[in-house]
Amino acid sequence: MRKFAIMAAVVAAFATGAQAEDLTGTLKTINDTNTIRIGYRESSIPFSYLDQNQKPVGYAMDLCMAVVDAVKKKLNKPTLAVSLIPVTSQTRIPLMVNGTIDLECGSTTNSKERQKQVAFSDSYYVTSVRMVVKANSGIKSLSDLNGKSVVTTTGTTSDRYIKQNEKGENLDVKNLYGKDHAESFLMVESGRASAFVMDDILLASLIAESKNPKDFAIVGPALSVEPYGIMMRKDDPQIKQVADATLQGIFKSGEGNKLYNKWFMSPIPPKSVNINLPMSDKLKDAMAHPNDTGI
Repeated sequence: MRKFAIMAAVVAAFATGAQAEDLTGTLKTINDTNTIRIGYRESSIPFSYLDQNQKPVGYAMDLCMAVVDAVKKKLNKPTLAVSLIPVTSQTRIPLMVNGTIDLECGSTTNSKERQKQVAFSDSYYVTSVRMVVKANSGIKSLSDLNGKSVVTTTGTTSDRYIKQNEKGENLDVKNLYGKDHAESFLMVESGRASAFVMDDILLASLIAESKNPKDFAIVGPALSVEPYGIMMRKDDPQIKQVADATLQGIFKSGEGNKLYNKWFMSPIPPKSVNINLPMSDKLKDAMAHPNDTGI
């Protein structure tokens, strides 16, 4: 039933002019190869991650698959093949630029620096960058990190923010790097790092999925407020129009709220954990006034 509702929003967005223009860029490649290639994350809960069957699922994956359905309709190819390709924070932009993936569906911040290499859809989430620590660590603010180890995930914007604040507050910290969010969180869980700096929703999700959620706390000020978008190739207006129109249709129809409740306010696989994070005012505004403005 939910998939039908999402498809109804997608169909409404593409009710006219399905293929009135010559195909270019990504859409032409998809049409010629009869395949759309989706980059997904393995541990970006609840946006894009592997469930108990090692299948990519999540809030971003649901939105991206709605875009896939819109592409199928635009190209009149209901049997279009979907190739799912795992990416990391470090590989996602290079794999987009070199043509390995067509859309990246995860937890990627739309920044002006990244816009020099890639493009983004309208925002589908807004997060704040903070840090997770052991609840009994005594760490409450950035100044408490002096002389300690701090981990971030390789290739993320969080690395830049923590280094900026290290210099601004004259902090002496040892910077560590995890290959993905799961490894970075494990460093705090195992005591190898005192803090993990990352988007607060990803931290909240990792805590919820951990063995002892009460052992952890998200602390400190927001180092940045960041919008997420579906990443795609730069200067490719046709695929961007499909993605933006699809998201706008979902938000306008109310399906965006339903998808949010599914992934943020209800039990999710693989452990049936409920993140229980109400929608922020910033995300409500992003859904009411869709835009692709980066930070």
